[in-house]
Amino acid sequence: MSDRRQRWEATARNREPILAVLRQVLPPGGTVLEIAAGTGQHAAHFAPALAPRVWQPSEPDAALRESIEAWREAEPCPFLRPALALDVMDAPWPVETAQLDPPITAVVAINMIHIAPWDACRALMAGASRLLADGGVLFLYGPYKVSGGWRSDNDPAFDESLRRRNPAWGLRDLDDVAAEAASAGFTLARTVDMPAANLSVVFRKAARDD
Repeated sequence: MSDRRQRWEATARNREPILAVLRQVLPPGGTVLEIAAGTGQHAAHFAPALAPRVWQPSEPDAALRESIEAWREAEPCPFLRPALALDVMDAPWPVETAQLDPPITAVVAINMIHIAPWDACRALMAGASRLLADGGVLFLYGPYKVSGGWRSDNDPAFDESLRRRNPAWGLRDLDDVAAEAASAGFTLARTVDMPAANLSVVFRKAARDD
């Protein structure tokens, strides 16, 4: 029987540094919704390490959802749920009407917003805002520009390669991302320098003034 698990080298490299940050910033319980979960490598690694939190992967690509399920079968974990078909551009998201138990307390998107149009970043912020209660965590990971500047010598070439693949893609400026998050009701709580000049960016849902 063939192994249906897909593997991305970057995912294998970054999973431990990301996990270290998630342990520090995630709420102690609830369901963590992973957006654009890709191959499922992160989900399979994070779910047992972050228990008793429940890890809920989601992915719009059917072939990748099959890989996620293959990882679940190969590395069973009671805290890892089957992947949902979820496209951030859809509204409402399926989880908004599913009434997950335990409720979603965090939304995680790893290496997403630079490999998607800017409208997908806006949709991510809006969907996370609809889902999360006050104090909920939105965690993003990936490469960023900061105040218009590159963070590594490799970033300009990487950005150019992304834009060749799709002109709507490219490295986002952290200031723009934070402004979009603020418009959706989030405050920037923390940034963490990561290997390969990436950043972990932690937002928290701000309490509303009634």
